[in-house]
Amino acid sequence: MEPKVTDKALAQACAVLRAGGVVAFPTETYYGLAVDPFNQAALSRLFVLKGRSPDKPVLLIIDNPSQLGGLVEEIPPPFVSLMEKFWPGPLTLVFPGAESLPDLLTGHRGTIGVRVSSHPVARQLVRAFGRPITATSANFSGQLAAVAASGVRDQLGPEVDAVLDGGATPGGQGSTLLGYQEGKVCLLRAGVIPFAEIEAVLAGA
Repeated sequence: MEPKVTDKALAQACAVLRAGGVVAFPTETYYGLAVDPFNQAALSRLFVLKGRSPDKPVLLIIDNPSQLGGLVEEIPPPFVSLMEKFWPGPLTLVFPGAESLPDLLTGHRGTIGVRVSSHPVARQLVRAFGRPITATSANFSGQLAAVAASGVRDQLGPEVDAVLDGGATPGGQGSTLLGYQEGKVCLLRAGVIPFAEIEAVLAGA
């Protein structure tokens, strides 16, 4: 039985995010670190906390596809059927990013990776916050990502302002990462959803 995250804990986590803080939360793969992606100071703090190179982009979690509006320049046509089939779930799609996105968020690449999480706590958090959140793995860069709240505290300690304990996460592979280049969907990183399954959906679209 997964620990239940209370409304009070969610409200406190949202207050932390609005104040520029860092919240750890469970996803369908690992624990992630959430900040407000449009708060430049919070984003910078996230990179410092993880020891992450500024040329590495940060993935986002949204509540539903309607939140793509302020994030992406366009939705590549093949992504529509993939979103219908695999969202919510461990599929991250890399879109052409809106010009207004912070360079730190896109890794200076002009693209943005987004998914809708299938973990109930991640869904509750992004819904309660009312806007996208970051979902980079909860770990120091180069270290193993935490799969439980205790692992977040052991590795990152007081640097994380709040931890939503949703029990253990599966670990193993991360989300499957897909891009769109030269008119084709391409695999950027192998993950939970096999690429053959992606190709089968695209072939039937």
